[in-house]
Amino acid sequence: MTTIGIIGAGHIGSQIARGAVKLGYDVVISNSRGPETLSDLVAELGPRARAATPADAAAAGDFAVVTVPLKNYTQVPVSELAGKIVIDTNNYYFERDGRIAELDDGTATVSGLLQAHLPESRVVKGFNHILAADITADGTPAGTPNRRALATASDFPDAIELVTGLFDEFGFDTVSSGDLDTGWRFERDQPAYVVRQNADELAQNLARGTRNGDTE
Repeated sequence: MTTIGIIGAGHIGSQIARGAVKLGYDVVISNSRGPETLSDLVAELGPRARAATPADAAAAGDFAVVTVPLKNYTQVPVSELAGKIVIDTNNYYFERDGRIAELDDGTATVSGLLQAHLPESRVVKGFNHILAADITADGTPAGTPNRRALATASDFPDAIELVTGLFDEFGFDTVSSGDLDTGWRFERDQPAYVVRQNADELAQNLARGTRNGDTE
C-alpha cells in the first residue's frame, strides 16, 4: 500500500491524513514538536497512521505532503525527499511569515522556493486553496454535476498526474494552471483562492489572475 509522508500536522495536514487513511493509504505524519505530541491524532486516525520526525516521515513516504508555515520551509528535510514527488500546500501570509522580498516583487513563487530548497524532488502545488474542513467534506464522486475542482501546478507531468489522481480519490476534479511558476494564480487574493468552483469556473478564475497589477 502507498505511504504518504506528511510534514506538518496542522489543519491541512491533519485533514489530508484523515482523508488518506479512509482511502486506504498508510500515513506517517510529523510536526516540529515531536511525535509524542501527535498521539491523540494518531489514535484518531487508527492503525494506518503513525507519528514520526519530519525526516522519518519524509523517508517513509512514497510521496510527501509539505504543509508547514512558509517561514519554516528551509527546515523541510532535503535528502530524504530526493527523487520523490512533494505536494506543497503553502501560501504566503506576510503577517505570519514576515515579508519575503522575492515574493513581494514577483521574482519568485511560494512553491518555487520549496522547489529550490528540494532540488532533487519534484514539487507540485496542491490543497492550498481550499479550507481544511472542506478537504474531507466537499468531495463527490467523479461525474457529479458541478463537482468541485482544485488547481495544481508543477514542472513535472508525473507529479501533475499523481495529484490529479489523488484529488479524484478525495472527490475533486483538477485543473492544472501550468508549470510551477504559475502557482501564484491560485494563491491568496486571487480569484481562484478558497472559493467553491467547478472545473470550468476554476479555469476561468485561473485565467483572471493578476500579479503586481498586471495580467500574466
